[in-house]
Amino acid sequence: MTDTRTPPGEEVVTQVSTLVEEIFARLKPVLAAAETVLAEPESRTTQALHGIRPQVVDALGGLVIGAGFVSAPQVLTDQEFGFEWWTRLRDEESEPEQLFISLDPESAQFLDYTRQSWFTVPRDSGRRHINGPYVDYLCTDEYTLTFTVPVACEGRFAGVVGADVYVREFERTVSRRLRSLGRKAALLNAQGRVIVSNTVRQATGSLVRDVDVPAWWTSGAEPYTAPSGATLRRCGDSPIALLVTT
Repeated sequence: MTDTRTPPGEEVVTQVSTLVEEIFARLKPVLAAAETVLAEPESRTTQALHGIRPQVVDALGGLVIGAGFVSAPQVLTDQEFGFEWWTRLRDEESEPEQLFISLDPESAQFLDYTRQSWFTVPRDSGRRHINGPYVDYLCTDEYTLTFTVPVACEGRFAGVVGADVYVREFERTVSRRLRSLGRKAALLNAQGRVIVSNTVRQATGSLVRDVDVPAWWTSGAEPYTAPSGATLRRCGDSPIALLVTT
């Protein structure tokens, strides 16, 4: 499935790659703060976890509307689960708000986040991850992308730091270059689901079936041109691909 020709959309690929790296860069101070809290057994408490709040709040802004740390089970010494997440949903000037969820497994409202892809993929792969697009019923009820990075403690997985981005804002940022391609184009996740596109016929969340995107990722995600003329190109080191069709 390898094609040595340069597929169209270089500017889009570069822009998306840059956006992804900027968002992950916002998480570096949060990651460092979380690792500091977890470094000593006596500091692995719910109260100590509040110490990363300044770094979390600083991560908010630009495309990032939510950020924080989510612990693996039994990492904290005083409760099974840990969740320090803050949002700024309205505008840059609004006060950040803490997001609260039920961490009691006996509660009917308990959210077992250890089953969520934004948690399980970094846990199982040891790599950063972008989850979505999905409707975030917990926080915004909007299509969202969640960027997560694994956190380690004594060489073992201890949770993730993450950032939420509205798909509509991501779309607003990349739409001009997508439209300028003059051909039908869409940004896809690794499952072939549309994140954003330049046509109403490829709505956010819909699944592309003309090209086997999962197989392309499995085979190495090299630039590819299908017999139909459609091209696939990975956006940097992210699990996002640009599909351009005739």
